[in-house]
Amino acid sequence: MTILGPILIAGLMVAAIYMGLSDDTAYNVLVIDQTKIKTDDGKDIYLFKNKFTKGKQVNFEYNDKILTKEEFENSAYGLMLIINENIIESPSAELMFKKLPSLKVRSFIKAEVEKVIEKEKLKLNNISENQYESIRTDLNLLTIDSKDGAKSFKQEQAVIGFIFAVVIYFFIFMYGVQVMRGVMEEKSNRIVEVVISSVKPFQLMMGKIIGIALVGLTQFLLWIVLTSTLVTVSQAFIFPNLSNGANYIEKIQMAEKVQNEVAVKQDIEMDKAAINEIGELIFYRINWPLMLGMFVFYFLGGYLIYAALFAAVGAAVDNETDTQQFMMPITLPLIFAFVVSEFALTNPEGNSVFWFSIIPLTSPIVMMVRVAMGFEGSTIWQLWISMTLLMCGFVLITWMAGKIYRTGILMYGKKVSYKEIFKWLRYKN
Repeated sequence: MTILGPILIAGLMVAAIYMGLSDDTAYNVLVIDQTKIKTDDGKDIYLFKNKFTKGKQVNFEYNDKILTKEEFENSAYGLMLIINENIIESPSAELMFKKLPSLKVRSFIKAEVEKVIEKEKLKLNNISENQYESIRTDLNLLTIDSKDGAKSFKQEQAVIGFIFAVVIYFFIFMYGVQVMRGVMEEKSNRIVEVVISSVKPFQLMMGKIIGIALVGLTQFLLWIVLTSTLVTVSQAFIFPNLSNGANYIEKIQMAEKVQNEVAVKQDIEMDKAAINEIGELIFYRINWPLMLGMFVFYFLGGYLIYAALFAAVGAAVDNETDTQQFMMPITLPLIFAFVVSEFALTNPEGNSVFWFSIIPLTSPIVMMVRVAMGFEGSTIWQLWISMTLLMCGFVLITWMAGKIYRTGILMYGKKVSYKEIFKWLRYKN
């Protein structure tokens, strides 16, 4: 899996991108316009007839009678847009489909309907389109950090931190369960009885935990390197227009040929601003040495804590079925930390994010969001406290897990309860 994992991940990523970009399904949309209005000369007019703009994937045809379900199924139309007669007062329409269109297609149809409704409301209120455009305003709300007076990227930084948090969450579960199953296998096969004649039970437990941790780090680094290489190579060969800023270069060349096209120049300026913002976010706003260093620290700290707990569970039971009652208290903090990390995307500086980034059982996941956002001189103490408590938590939990492991690893045929485990914790060495 060390070799196959990156190939599978890169393959799925490239396939998903390729399939997404190659989705050029064309839709014939039957517009059922029920907004019939009588003119002064007795003619019937429809508010939406021939008012929609044809799109690359969408072609509109018009009618005023709704097809039955059977008629629609047997027709050449993929979509049927039903516009009721009171849509101006009650802006609601129905879109019937044979195959659910993409969000892009639905958004295009929705925008076309909204555009016609807006124009009709302007007429009803005696407002010209030029007047409307002159007063219509799109607000660009910039969030400015008072500390440096620059635009804030904390929301975007939180997303990057969440990605690291997901990786830690995934690997803690994967390798923690691997430790538990390894301990259970040694216990059920009676291998451990031979091994502990040479080493102490605590040393055996820590050897297994640390060994799998090193394997996990090595595998993770290989996955990063191999996946990045495969994705880059695949992008260069399969998506040549998406690599090396090809789209951006094409727009520049177009602007050179068409000097008077203001829209193209503005588009280029917008692209420049977007590229500058992405570059600033990736290269300047994220403290990558700190980010990667804290990732390794919190990955190891979180893994060691939970691996010790998983090892204790593996030593306490005789089969995997008995692990269910002990797994819930262990997995709940991990799941809760993942949920808090998701909330952090909308409110990265909330109180819940602060407190759960300090508690040792949740800090390995939640703290990655805060590390990505960065720490000021006045808040760096929070990182130090979190790291200190994580190390203290590791020592305490490993000590407790060691006592359970030492007693449970040689016990067979007895169904263990929480009461029994608490007795083991009170046993003296």
